[in-house]
Amino acid sequence: MTDPALDAEALRERAVASLVTARDRTTLLTSCVDGPDLTAQHSPLMSPLVWDLAHIGNQEEQWLLRAVAGHEAIRPEIDSLYDAFEHPRSERPKLPLLPPEEARRYAADVRGRALDVLERAAFHGTRLTEAGFAFGMIAQHEQQHDETMLITHQLRKGPQALTAPDPEPVPLFTGPAEVLVPGGPFTMGTSDEPWALDNERPAHRREVAPFRIDTTPVTNAAYQAFIEDGGYDEPRWWTAEGWAHVRRNSLTAPLFWRRDGRQWLRRRFGVTEVVPPDEPVLHVCWYEADAYARWAGRRLPTEAEWEKAARYDPAGDRSTRYPWGDADPGPEHANLGQRHLRPAPAGSYPAGESPLGVRQLIGDVWEWTASDFLPYPGFRAFPYKEYSEVFFGPEYKVLRGGSFAVDPVACRGTFRNWDLPVRRQIFSGFRTARSEDV
Repeated sequence: MTDPALDAEALRERAVASLVTARDRTTLLTSCVDGPDLTAQHSPLMSPLVWDLAHIGNQEEQWLLRAVAGHEAIRPEIDSLYDAFEHPRSERPKLPLLPPEEARRYAADVRGRALDVLERAAFHGTRLTEAGFAFGMIAQHEQQHDETMLITHQLRKGPQALTAPDPEPVPLFTGPAEVLVPGGPFTMGTSDEPWALDNERPAHRREVAPFRIDTTPVTNAAYQAFIEDGGYDEPRWWTAEGWAHVRRNSLTAPLFWRRDGRQWLRRRFGVTEVVPPDEPVLHVCWYEADAYARWAGRRLPTEAEWEKAARYDPAGDRSTRYPWGDADPGPEHANLGQRHLRPAPAGSYPAGESPLGVRQLIGDVWEWTASDFLPYPGFRAFPYKEYSEVFFGPEYKVLRGGSFAVDPVACRGTFRNWDLPVRRQIFSGFRTARSEDV
């Protein structure tokens, strides 16, 4: 029998490591630019970086210090300033936000107290503290805002502020273009992943008809073929809403791309470069992904199809945590954690492929699916409705798999992301599927 004290110590170590990793990344993203860049709004779609910094601290205070430990509020007067539902992003620069240094001191003060709480925490007794859930939730929340801040860095004008090594070059992928996923039931979602969020729960059986899915995400070269074939000028590839969006916004290519003679260039974190043909396409909205799939004679996979391709192991007739199995992600499995500032070439990470042979399902680019963001059967909001429940409905489309900007703590085979179908500033790509003739 496992010693409960050892389990608690392992949970404590995991929680500490996750919180420290997240804070190190937050510090990097908010220290590589000066004060004016922290307080400026670089796009009406995004908050000023300094808002994210203090919001991270405020969420940590509310959940770890107040809800878990029962402490009195440190700065109750700022709660409304950093309530994401009270103030839309476009209005946040006008608020009396904490200046950068004060925001840093506040977040550091909260973190010091939170680590003291964690040192004494008992990982049982309430659903919030069971298996350290609250600490895992806050680590994931900070990493999600780190990805948001990285998006802000991509939108920011000016010289390069962030650097990272490129992924290792790999030979051009020559494997099969698509993989057959067998029909039948599989277990979707989770009931036993301790830090899984409410929209990933509960585990349930889902029936999926046989289908074929791209072995790798759609590449820049493949997407350029769609552009050169007049894809943005042909309404038959687009939904009515998508075509209206293309016309209204004069879309002709992915965000950050521009044509230079016979080649395409892109801007990436302050550097202009030739679009690399073998990388997964990045910064496309759902409408663009859907139109490409139609042009290619295919379609976007449903969310259930995507998860079955990513988690189903036919040898054991079970669903694994990740495509490669149940082990936590390592650098050999996937491009995660801002280790690089770009996707790896299509076909990378053979150690991370699924038992069915599908690659790069985790990391590199978020993948649009055909599905609306809806609750699973038996869903229960926890610990607050605003995390998932208020977003359920046909307005939002589901993305899966994470990107190079996602930390492993906030990415697993069951993790669900969602956004409006017009969004392109996010690190989004896609792969296509088709139904199998039976």
